[in-house]
Amino acid sequence: MRTKLHYMFILLAVSAGVEPAGAQSPVISSLSQNGVLVCTNLQPGTLASVEWASSLAGPWQTNWAGLDAVFVDANGKIQVSVPMFYRVRGVTNSSSTTPPGMAFIRAGSFMMGDTLDGDSDAIPITVNVSGFYMDTNLVSYSQWQGVYSWATNHGYGFVHAGAGKAANHPVQTVDWYDCVKWCNARSVQAGLTPVYYTNAGFTQLFTNGDDPTTVYQNLAANGYRLPTEAEWEKAARGGLSGQRFPWGNTISGSQADYYGYPNPPHSGGLTYDLGPYTGYNTNFAIGGYPYTSPVGYFAANGYGLYDMAGNVYEWCWDWYGTPYGQPTTTNPTGSGPGSGGRVMRGGYWDYDAYYARCASRSIYDPPSNAYYAIGFRCVRGF
Repeated sequence: MRTKLHYMFILLAVSAGVEPAGAQSPVISSLSQNGVLVCTNLQPGTLASVEWASSLAGPWQTNWAGLDAVFVDANGKIQVSVPMFYRVRGVTNSSSTTPPGMAFIRAGSFMMGDTLDGDSDAIPITVNVSGFYMDTNLVSYSQWQGVYSWATNHGYGFVHAGAGKAANHPVQTVDWYDCVKWCNARSVQAGLTPVYYTNAGFTQLFTNGDDPTTVYQNLAANGYRLPTEAEWEKAARGGLSGQRFPWGNTISGSQADYYGYPNPPHSGGLTYDLGPYTGYNTNFAIGGYPYTSPVGYFAANGYGLYDMAGNVYEWCWDWYGTPYGQPTTTNPTGSGPGSGGRVMRGGYWDYDAYYARCASRSIYDPPSNAYYAIGFRCVRGF
């Protein structure tokens, strides 16, 4: 009787809470005892928002908690594990809701780090990350210049003007503070709520200053920001687990822009570096430093993201710390400033493949550092 009553509550919640989605309405087809919900009759290729309530007593109509969007598969079905009492609503077309030039990274847990190469600061840990959007490409020099020009005409101050080998190459020679201010300016331009402030109450927008300015991030805002280290690694892995690179366990010069050091022919080289280059990628080692490659030159990973290995390092929000997963394993935001540097991820054109691995955390710099190895990309919430 208890099971039947429970299902009755679910059906009541669904019938009361579903919003129209074209000519179809979501139908809960099954619910297991461990809370796995299967819902059908949805439009393939869309996003569905799943909501739950801890109780249907009282004013339950206004007591729903939201979960992150879930992709509807080719059969018009979603499967998700959430607490009891559900409704499915807000079905939208994913191509129209994902901002242009960004990819949707679905919420969920993943194994951060790996044991493949003995990293003492990348011990595997299960981390939970909420859904977010990420730029499919590194911020290009031309994209940087467009926002930078607007920002400097609207009271923003930058320590570095940024540089790029060409308009379609990644911007580099930008410090962490420059990137954070640029994110704010991009948000304001787009009519979004900026993320970064100089006070904990989020009333003083960060537009000027550098080291040692204390910057606060408002993760409830929908503006552009730097990814957390956990968000970056989840996105870089592209849905794979326990692999060195966004596409698998080996790397070659046809997959990324990095400094080749294969074994063979070099004794002590990297067995997972398959060449064919030794040294700089010959496609880009022209015209003097830096030997960056055009953004989006190589194939994308499983999430549709480019250059998640090599080209230029990418600034993250986090201060470096060990172990990661600080202060929590759900949406961790890193250690404190006593660690001495902000995390950079992904490797770059002048470092070998060891540093281009998804789990590599060997590089962190003071946030005021800027040189031709460092760029960034943005993420944003909903």
